[in-house]
Amino acid sequence: MKKLNHAFAIGFFALSMSTTYGCKLKAEESKNEPLIAQAIVSEDDKPAKQYVKIALLLDTSNSMDGLINQAKAQLWDIVNEFTYARCGNEARPSLQIALYEYGNDDISSREGHIRQVIGFSSDLDEISEKLFSLTTNGGEEFCGQVINSSLKQLDWGKNEDDLKMIFIAGNEPFTQGKLNYVDATSQAKEKDVIVNTIFCGNYDQGVGSKWKNGAELTGGEYMAIDHNRQVVHVASPYDDVIIQLNSKLNKTYISYGYAGASKIAAQAEQDTNAYELNESVALKRAVSKSSRLYKNSSWDLVDAAEDSEFEVSELKKEDLPSELKDKTDKQIEKYIAEKKDERIKIQKEIQELNKKREAYIAKNQKEEKGELESALLTAIKNQAAKKNYKWDK
Repeated sequence: MKKLNHAFAIGFFALSMSTTYGCKLKAEESKNEPLIAQAIVSEDDKPAKQYVKIALLLDTSNSMDGLINQAKAQLWDIVNEFTYARCGNEARPSLQIALYEYGNDDISSREGHIRQVIGFSSDLDEISEKLFSLTTNGGEEFCGQVINSSLKQLDWGKNEDDLKMIFIAGNEPFTQGKLNYVDATSQAKEKDVIVNTIFCGNYDQGVGSKWKNGAELTGGEYMAIDHNRQVVHVASPYDDVIIQLNSKLNKTYISYGYAGASKIAAQAEQDTNAYELNESVALKRAVSKSSRLYKNSSWDLVDAAEDSEFEVSELKKEDLPSELKDKTDKQIEKYIAEKKDERIKIQKEIQELNKKREAYIAKNQKEEKGELESALLTAIKNQAAKKNYKWDK
């Protein structure tokens, strides 16, 4: 299991391939249906929002450390890409990511050496934490079974506007295991889930071992990756400022509740993990934290206060951080408002500096991105366009 270093970015982006209808479905129906028929549809029957749902199935058998490292790094590229996505001309989709590992001897053979690491979640810090917790150990890799497990265990929903994607990476034959991959991909197609495959090795070898066929059965993308291709970090004059702003951004979070203290500590820990992996990863994570997709309403009062049903008067004193325990409701509301204003300002600065950073890299880089990765950045939009997803960027 050696071959995936550079691959992960690509696989992640390939996940965005989807089906031929989608966000445009409602618009087309509204044009063809009489008004009286439209009036019958209850507001309760309409989905509250659109989702991009991505299940990552990562081979964690021996020698797949490169895959895991790329997963840690490329999470933030995906988040940043979807920051600009729209479902049609209206709703911005929410991003949910699930993570499975397979092919690891540390996992019981009764489970097929397969483990759900985290179900669909929008908690980006927790997803990062789970990625950093993965370790490798030799095992048998059952692609059909892990695809089947993700289809049965995860809540994919029934909204035809959602982008639903599986990303599976490995380098053993796609045919291993008792559960036939053809049956598994057939189930995926029934659920409107696209299976995208990344073979870590020679392109023709992946074709011969059915990785290409596994993707084609659901209209997904097949890719073969040279694991020796490395992404080079191109330093820019804006890097240090962005990192400093990220530290300031953390100070705008007001932890509360039983998990508040641990969650704010986890936020800082994932900053450290990203920086130690690569400075470019830390920069991309900072940009993600300045986006609409980085929300922490379960433990941060600033995000929680955006809910129309949120009431400061309902907060328990014991759930508040020490600096707010003796404050009145009005004082707490003012404090939250001040932190929100501060956060918005910092996030805007990070976004503006990142645009300058990207422009600088585009002008000065030699080969920061591989050709395949660049191709897939285009492919994500082309495929998502089939569901009428658009990008502001």
